[in-house]
Amino acid sequence: MILFQEVLSHDYYIATSTFEWFPGVEIHHSRDLVNWRTLTRVLTTEAQVSLRGNGSSGSIWAPALSYHDGLYYLLYTDVKSRQSVYKDLHNYLITSENLLGPWSQPVRLNGSGFDPFLFHDEDGRKWLLNMRWDFRKQHSSFSGIVMQEYDPHTGKLTGPIHELYHGTPTGVTEGPQLYRRGGYYYLLVAEGGTGVNHMVTLARSRTLTGPYETDPDFPIMTTAHDLTYPFQQAGHGSLVETQSGEWYMAHLCTRPIPGTATLNPLGRETAIQRCEWTEDGWLRLAHGGKLPALEVEGPDLPLHPFPAVPGRDEFDRDQLGAPYQSLRVPIEPDWASLSERPGYLRLRGRESLASNFDQSLVGRPIQHFACEISTCLEFAPEHFMQMAGLALYYDDKDYYYLRVTADELRGPCLGVVMCRGGQYDELTSMQISVRTWERYYLKAAIQGRELVFSASPDGITWTAVCTPLDFGTLSDEYGGKLGFTGSYACLCAQDLDQQALPAYFAYFEYKALS
Repeated sequence: MILFQEVLSHDYYIATSTFEWFPGVEIHHSRDLVNWRTLTRVLTTEAQVSLRGNGSSGSIWAPALSYHDGLYYLLYTDVKSRQSVYKDLHNYLITSENLLGPWSQPVRLNGSGFDPFLFHDEDGRKWLLNMRWDFRKQHSSFSGIVMQEYDPHTGKLTGPIHELYHGTPTGVTEGPQLYRRGGYYYLLVAEGGTGVNHMVTLARSRTLTGPYETDPDFPIMTTAHDLTYPFQQAGHGSLVETQSGEWYMAHLCTRPIPGTATLNPLGRETAIQRCEWTEDGWLRLAHGGKLPALEVEGPDLPLHPFPAVPGRDEFDRDQLGAPYQSLRVPIEPDWASLSERPGYLRLRGRESLASNFDQSLVGRPIQHFACEISTCLEFAPEHFMQMAGLALYYDDKDYYYLRVTADELRGPCLGVVMCRGGQYDELTSMQISVRTWERYYLKAAIQGRELVFSASPDGITWTAVCTPLDFGTLSDEYGGKLGFTGSYACLCAQDLDQQALPAYFAYFEYKALS
């Protein structure tokens, strides 16, 4: 995640991680740092990045967007493996004269670590920073921030690798951002890991290559000392100065389910803090203290709201756009079509919800602790290997799925299957026969930690098909795992016999509740 202002304009942009969700790298746009819209997603083809087979919460990490001399530079990491002692990391750079593209073909720069950042110095030289991963026994895996010069003429790194900063005793030093101000180079880093000990630390040096001294009152911001605070896991900061000289810091955080510190099914989110510089040249939160403010005074800029994204989609457009994404592969007409049957999204069944390759699934992030998600499905399964419906999905090991299928006794039937911590289960006691139904209205209702699925033949009379389920299991850290994506509401279809049976969805509605 990185926040920056376009030179000579009043436009601000944030590029955020998309992990295994495709298209990759989401760019958000604002003119006032208060109101934001999704402007575009950058990685739209498999020629730009191939995510097939990548593990959950891997793939696209930490995009870094910058602008210099009429050109946008976008760095991103494609994480091929992350669960073992090794990290297989592909750091790429692409460029464009326009954020809406076209973008250049990716150039692979290195793989020594993640969180790459490109610094454009005043003398015109460019430098690539990243954290360095050390897999060796009796070594710190987060072994410090390194830097190497980037040559824009050859598109390659050149010269020696400089070790800039090894962080504080907190450890897990990552997410480097480099700025130049008042005769200093300022290095902003994340520390403590992205869990409850997450924080933002600042260091500075008179020379580019260091040595860097740590802010004596570090960290700038953290929630590690207050696990009851509504924001948690605050860290990974990125700075911007407005045209009127005000300073703000975008950062990652989570909003856990009230009463918990780590159940965060909404995933990593982005917040913004107002900051001030002290007389001796260190950065502080403008409201004081170390905790991020829950409400922040906006900059001295005219408000510029954008039209709200409609909550209901009747599938009457030419193509799926925001807010939809797919898993690991582009949304293509061979499996997802809006034209085959106008007014419907047609999904052809492919692999299971456990697949890291070819799923027929489109979804949008869940952003509220009180919401309803609904759809209407037409589907004619012939056996148990064919399924379609509404899924609340975290990853291949954690999901709830209200699906229509068929079995030998009841014919077409409807019920909930689930996977929690990798353990598959079926709510067989509440599965119902739907032999006489012509359409299947499906709904998921979330209230805090409770999730209830319902179904209807007409969209009027609803029947609950489960007792309340635990929405908290669809969290980044459920069961001891470390994920990043948050949960998604998804339409999907499977045909494990590989006959590509179609499912037709008449609409998709996401409704936030007060």
